[in-house]
Amino acid sequence: MEKGLVIKYFNERFGSEKCSVYVSPGRINLIGEHTDYNGGFVFPGAVEQCIVAAIAPNGTNRVRAYSIDLTDYAEWEVDDKDGPDATCFRFVYGVARELTDRGVLIKGFDTVFAGDVPLGAGMSSSAALESCFAFGLNDLFADGNSVSKWDMVLAGQATEHKYIGTNCGIMDQFASVFGKKGQLMRLDCRSHEFEYFPFNPEGYRLVLVNSCVKHELAGSPYNDRRRSCERVAAAIQQLYTERKIETLRDCTWEDIEAVKSNCTAEDIRRATFVLGEKDRVLTVCDALVKGDYEKVGKQMYLTHTGLSRDYEVSCEELDYLNEVARECGVTGSRIMGGGFGGCTINLVKNGLYNDFVQTVTRRYKEKYNITPQIIDVIIGDGSRKLQ
Repeated sequence: MEKGLVIKYFNERFGSEKCSVYVSPGRINLIGEHTDYNGGFVFPGAVEQCIVAAIAPNGTNRVRAYSIDLTDYAEWEVDDKDGPDATCFRFVYGVARELTDRGVLIKGFDTVFAGDVPLGAGMSSSAALESCFAFGLNDLFADGNSVSKWDMVLAGQATEHKYIGTNCGIMDQFASVFGKKGQLMRLDCRSHEFEYFPFNPEGYRLVLVNSCVKHELAGSPYNDRRRSCERVAAAIQQLYTERKIETLRDCTWEDIEAVKSNCTAEDIRRATFVLGEKDRVLTVCDALVKGDYEKVGKQMYLTHTGLSRDYEVSCEELDYLNEVARECGVTGSRIMGGGFGGCTINLVKNGLYNDFVQTVTRRYKEKYNITPQIIDVIIGDGSRKLQ
């Protein structure tokens, strides 16, 4: 996404090129799905696809915002209690409100934004948008010193909760804000401790295959699964009152077994996936240190099976993409993101890449009459101001 494009549109819309330009990336997650809101581990990285925003204070108490991609425009007062109706502007509105609550004295501003993070692909275009404005508004109205990067992450998460209706964890915003070129991050979603891992898999490459099936996480499917996990954790807490059980992160396999008769089979399946996924993230970290990409790939396939059968966030199209990957000899493949559509993430040997891309494109098109989008992954930097 080019800086010049948003400046051009900003000038056309507001009659000036005097603006600051900020960028925040989408993300991939190598492994660790639906574990963030359960206090577990995730293993994301920022990507080169991003949201770019031109922003300038306008000397009023009014926000004027234009989305290039949606060709949509909205205005609202900074202290408006309701905010705009359109979802893309509610992200901007929510972040501004959350930063205000954290001490940033935000006043009126003009903005134009655009991005090349594929919508509905599980690459967290919404978190990229939130993080872009959290970083930019903090820089413009508090000289970059008012809130920390973690405050920006939490402001984005709170925006999802309060203004969008998605009870997400912190992984997406974290990856967008803290990303570093050529490095993945293992994040402990309970303690917020994290560690960078160099990711330069010699002989392999990461590629996303976008099913082009759109998903909507603001509805009940995402939140229903979170409630399943919370019910199991609550049942374990009720059984072991002497312990502090906040999320499934605090639970063991023995705990799950102990409450099977007190929970529905569906809730137990959800919890079983989450505990297994926590273990798989740690296995992958150890495998990467040793350069054992075959083990990494095996864990990815296990994650897909769990997401499809136990957590039930897959769909026919994603399962088919995973099946084709197996048949092509791809080292690892799984659903990436919240599910209900979006991408598979694939760890592919260089020598198999061309055949895999050609085969999966042809077979998916033949079966569903949809041409999948192939997205090569390059791990990039997090939120920043463009000079």
